[in-house]
Amino acid sequence: MAYWNKDQWGVQQGQGYPPFYALGGEPKPGHSQPYAQPIVQPQYDPQSSANQKTPFEDGRFQPKKRVNDILFLILFILQFAGFVALSGIALSGYVSSNGLGGGVGNGSQVGSSVTLNRHTAYLLLFVTAAALVLSTAYLMLARIFTRALMHITLVLSIILNMQARSNASDRVAICVYYWITGYYSGAIIFTIIALFSIFAYFGFRSRIPLASLLLQVVMDVSKHHKSVYVVAFIALILQAALSVWFSYTLIAIYTKWTPGNPSCGNGTSCSGSTVAGLVFYAVFSYLWTSQVIGNVALATLAGGAYGSWYYFGPREQGQMPKHPTLSAFGRASTLSLGSIAFGSLIVAILEIVRLILNAARNNANAQGSFVEACLACCAEFFVGCIEGLVRYFNRYAYIEIALYGKPYIKAAKDTWTMFMDRGIDALVNDSLVGMTLTWGAYTIGLLCSLFGYLYLRLTHPAYNADGQYTAPVVLFAFLIGLQCSITMSTAIEAGVSTIFVGLGEDPQVLAVRAPDLFRLIALTYPRVVQGVPRV
Repeated sequence: MAYWNKDQWGVQQGQGYPPFYALGGEPKPGHSQPYAQPIVQPQYDPQSSANQKTPFEDGRFQPKKRVNDILFLILFILQFAGFVALSGIALSGYVSSNGLGGGVGNGSQVGSSVTLNRHTAYLLLFVTAAALVLSTAYLMLARIFTRALMHITLVLSIILNMQARSNASDRVAICVYYWITGYYSGAIIFTIIALFSIFAYFGFRSRIPLASLLLQVVMDVSKHHKSVYVVAFIALILQAALSVWFSYTLIAIYTKWTPGNPSCGNGTSCSGSTVAGLVFYAVFSYLWTSQVIGNVALATLAGGAYGSWYYFGPREQGQMPKHPTLSAFGRASTLSLGSIAFGSLIVAILEIVRLILNAARNNANAQGSFVEACLACCAEFFVGCIEGLVRYFNRYAYIEIALYGKPYIKAAKDTWTMFMDRGIDALVNDSLVGMTLTWGAYTIGLLCSLFGYLYLRLTHPAYNADGQYTAPVVLFAFLIGLQCSITMSTAIEAGVSTIFVGLGEDPQVLAVRAPDLFRLIALTYPRVVQGVPRV
């Protein structure tokens, strides 16, 4: 990545920018930014002409033809091949045993009481379909109602943490309901999240104008590049297909290796430890693969439609290369796949650690060890915070990978240097776009987990007579909903992240692409655009 001189544009430090909105008023970003701004190039200092950058600066959009982080590419391929083999063996036993019976609704009571059966497979299929519909609907709502959705999402996340229909006559808070029913692990985590949601909303309300205008710019760009939605929907369909495959494989593992199953008498080594180990591997493979799918989509959009719009200008100006999205996908799925797998592995490991802590919390809660459950809950929350930070940082590293074809470690170092030099970290931390999309994904995951929980309570499957499978089924439903929504939100996050990276490298370009957004950023965060001339 190129390094810059903060004063290379010949502007005196402290020179301000006039606000783009009415004097004394607040910015009103309810309108959409014009996609093709008038071609007005900044008047640079002649002495700085040698420092001016081109769209292909330092190999941008033209990376070297080499495969980066090949070790992690090999590991990713091997783990996926292992999952395919495990799935084939497990599903063959599942088919031969007819899924241990079970069905849809109350018909599930005829199934086996030994372990998860066909009833759970149908349940997770319904969850996947719900996640697909909800994720699509959320993206459409984000495109139509931008600013309002930021308020609604933050408020809705609080309501969903606090309310649910427990019967036909009244609505009871989820956390209160869990406390009453003795499901303490769920009660603790939902109470903490509900309190955090309330405080977060009041803290972030003042930051909505900038985030709304930023989201409007991204939406306007995506409106003129249909490839954004094509990539997002393909990634979502792949994610949904992987979730269905994972669901059936998971049930098949329980069916084939749980002690007491008919297959155990046919030479199959059945034990609880075998089931736990295979489920652990299947979940890890699912998380890693789903992360890679979403991040390949992110890199495709960042190096394609969004990156080309930022550095080359709108398509109408004739400077944008042909088929930028297709070219970006070719780079992301081949040369940079190892780097994407590297970053995705880190997040997958953190997710696995969090799931282990979740299982420990549930086990302590079942045994009545309230102190141990609270400690596990706190550790799970701490690991979740680390995971969120890693996700946040990785997203910008993937932009560097998409634009320059860098290895993961170099992309991470350059991203950190850029953030610290330009002060982009403060701007990113204040952006509510990522918060809105994260809460949206969490809301969809919560809806899916609530659906799974109520389905189990209403259908009373034989295998869950004592409630021993409630926690894992609810957790699997939440993961499916969360992963599908995160994949869909990639279409928006890619655009926002690309603009932030562009601000760090060439902030003067945004002054031409989206003047209103640039002036609001310059007014609020002058360090980010320090040394950039007025436009």
